[in-house]
Amino acid sequence: MRTEGNLTRLDRVFARLDREPERPAHIDVPKMSRHRVVLFAATLAFYVAIVWAVAITSWLVRLDWQVMFFRPYQQWPSIHAFLDYYVVLGQRGPTAVMVAAWLGWRAWRQHTLRPLLTLGASILLLNITVGAAKLGMGRLGPHYAITIGSNEMGLGGDIFPSGHTANAVVTWGILAYLASTPRARRWLSALSAVTSLGVGLTTVYLGTHWLSDVVLGWAAGLLILLALPWCEPLIARAEAGIFTLRDTWRARRGLGAPAPAAPPAHAPVSTPVLVKQSTVAEEEVPAHEAAAAARSPRAPVYLAPGPHTARSERTPVTPVGSRRPPHSDRTPRTTTTTSARPLAGG
Repeated sequence: MRTEGNLTRLDRVFARLDREPERPAHIDVPKMSRHRVVLFAATLAFYVAIVWAVAITSWLVRLDWQVMFFRPYQQWPSIHAFLDYYVVLGQRGPTAVMVAAWLGWRAWRQHTLRPLLTLGASILLLNITVGAAKLGMGRLGPHYAITIGSNEMGLGGDIFPSGHTANAVVTWGILAYLASTPRARRWLSALSAVTSLGVGLTTVYLGTHWLSDVVLGWAAGLLILLALPWCEPLIARAEAGIFTLRDTWRARRGLGAPAPAAPPAHAPVSTPVLVKQSTVAEEEVPAHEAAAAARSPRAPVYLAPGPHTARSERTPVTPVGSRRPPHSDRTPRTTTTTSARPLAGG
């Protein structure tokens, strides 16, 4: 039989998540409203238009080459060092760790796995959609371009759309998606938009992406955020499945738990007579002695072992002889000297 003291760390985590209420009442799961469907359709149409414009080598490709020949990193070299660090906000590994730490704390406080599962679903969609588009179109980056004025597609590249930009939109936008209040959602939406915009323009400045790569990356990330409400039922089932597996695992561990040990055979069994005697003995003890015994349960080491008698029960002992130490230079007083001394007034 398991007790609270034997809980493992995983048991304590799930016990924390099981505390009532499981979810705060003021948090509502976003649904696929008509407004969101319209935005999703418009963004998807924009995504297809960008791909088509690059595929037919339109004015957008010419703009890409003009920006590349402008070489922004040579025009403003003083900000190069700062932007080398700022672009990390779009890398998948560091951003996922930072956001997962925050959402893990949110999941702990709200007693639900939904924040972490939503982050996992968004990253999975990002890897599938953006990764497939990169490999499918195979566009080369500005540093590896071969023919001036060409769209550089189908040559084995993997930069169209921009993964840094799409990852910044999804990773920082998920904070706004999971916000608890409308005000927090507005502020976090603005913050994630500015961050992803800065990351995309930084890649253009560094010359690692075409401008059209960044525009398509923004659209790809926004499509994932707009499509997340369709994944909410799956996220809820995954959360319920995880807790069901946890309960099954606990039940199996409970069946194999050892039974409580029986008391040893040589242990003394107290009888009513002994209990009564001990009770009477305790009542006869004075209050001050009981308090002293409570303060010092063990006898001090300097006391001799064995029973001790009270002062009234001890045999009186009369001291023999004088208690004063002997002095050889003094003459002892006698009755003769005392009688020979003249009386005062005689």
